[in-house]
Amino acid sequence: MKKVMLVEDEEFILQGIRCIIDWEEISMTVVSMAHNGREALEMFSREPADIVVTDVEMPLMNGLELLEEIRKINPRTRCIILSGYDEFEYARTALKLDVEEYILKPVNEEQLKQALIHAAEHFDEIAREKAGSMEDKIGWHRFLKGKLDKNEAETFLRMLPEIGPEESVTAAMMKIDADSLEARDGMQDVLIGLQKLPRKLKTIYLSPDTLFLLLYEEREGILQGSQEASEIFRAFQNQLESSFGIMSFITIGPPIREYQELPPSYKIISRLQKYRLLEGYGSCITESYIKERKNQDVAIDENLLRKMILKKDKEGALNYIEDLFINNLKSEVDVDVLYQLALKMAILLQDIKVEYKLEQSRNLQALTEMVEKIYQADDIFGLKTIFISEITEIILYLHTEDSQYTPVVKQIMEEVRKNYKEDMNLKTLAYKYHMNASYLGQIFQKEVGCSFTQYLSNTKNKIAKDLILNTNMKINDIAKEVGYPDTSYFYRKFKQCYGVSPASLRNMKKY
Repeated sequence: MKKVMLVEDEEFILQGIRCIIDWEEISMTVVSMAHNGREALEMFSREPADIVVTDVEMPLMNGLELLEEIRKINPRTRCIILSGYDEFEYARTALKLDVEEYILKPVNEEQLKQALIHAAEHFDEIAREKAGSMEDKIGWHRFLKGKLDKNEAETFLRMLPEIGPEESVTAAMMKIDADSLEARDGMQDVLIGLQKLPRKLKTIYLSPDTLFLLLYEEREGILQGSQEASEIFRAFQNQLESSFGIMSFITIGPPIREYQELPPSYKIISRLQKYRLLEGYGSCITESYIKERKNQDVAIDENLLRKMILKKDKEGALNYIEDLFINNLKSEVDVDVLYQLALKMAILLQDIKVEYKLEQSRNLQALTEMVEKIYQADDIFGLKTIFISEITEIILYLHTEDSQYTPVVKQIMEEVRKNYKEDMNLKTLAYKYHMNASYLGQIFQKEVGCSFTQYLSNTKNKIAKDLILNTNMKINDIAKEVGYPDTSYFYRKFKQCYGVSPASLRNMKKY
């Protein structure tokens, strides 16, 4: 519902305007009526309207002065002027103020109705254009995070309705399924649906598929207010799905009483968004949802999964993945547990790709690509699909890349596994095994797929990776532990191998 303010100093005309229009028919509601510009401005400051219909000649503050002040508060508000005078100067000033229509009294019902409909359409058009402004979206993000200084924050506070003395506000974040949105006319159906809610609601467009919502309710106790807000958002979510086929995931924060409490609330609902992985689109959750989730160690048998992949037991490996995700889902683990599980598996697959020289193989993903996909997964099934697809491709390549090592190459590989900390090189190993260093290097390169130096580096990095993920050792100490006295050199070699720095990998462990 579009919110309309009526401003007219003559009471009988004011009531007449209210009565001649069927407001519900044109999806509008009159939220306030004032008898002069000053009174109207006070009302607008408390509860901004989408459309203002005002007389020109009024005491204390005339209609044109009122519109100038309203433009400072909200430039998007559409305005319709009513006047008993066909004055050119009035019309010229109205034009400067971007007035929708200049209507002469006595007011014609049909003319006013059409002006209101046109104003509503223009309001929606401006909203869509404003939604596309990257600067505006970044500004709202920073405001909601509490990152703006006082003067900058005031700009955004002026765009928000005043919280009444008996009101509380519930913040929510609505993430729209991009696929279902593409089948419609973008976000328009969602925005129109929100405007029709019989509630005081502020909608903030954060991205093409994300809205930040503020629901204003009469204060009836924090717990009751939170429950009522959840019911309202769930009902709207169901309506969107049934009417337009648009799926969404909504996270709801605790009720607040002043806008200074918005940053903590925004932090809560942003954090709750990652639980879409567990619940999927079509769900609506509050902070109480996560209190029952279990935060426990990830149970994954890496040796078993590795063995099945290397034996090319596709059915066994995929069944293991299926059971792993389903069992953790049934046990109601916290979403961070599933992310840790996914990261461990991504690193295991990367180790196999490095060891069997599959990093450059087409259709296989680098570790960084897998991590990005993990955090972009919409739900548990999407996450599971990432690993099913990757394991299937690895096994396919292993079928075609199967290789047998000669005894001397096997001995050298075993030597590296045992003595990787030492200053090893192919020349000393060739002397030990009574071979020509150049010839041994050629054999090793041909069978293993990389030089001896690269193989030694990969081995060091694999062990370093395990220490990063499974111990609290400092990165400098890990570098020395695997035989890199120069930490900066270790950083370069590790990133070449895994696509991420040692510090970045340790940070991933925290998710």
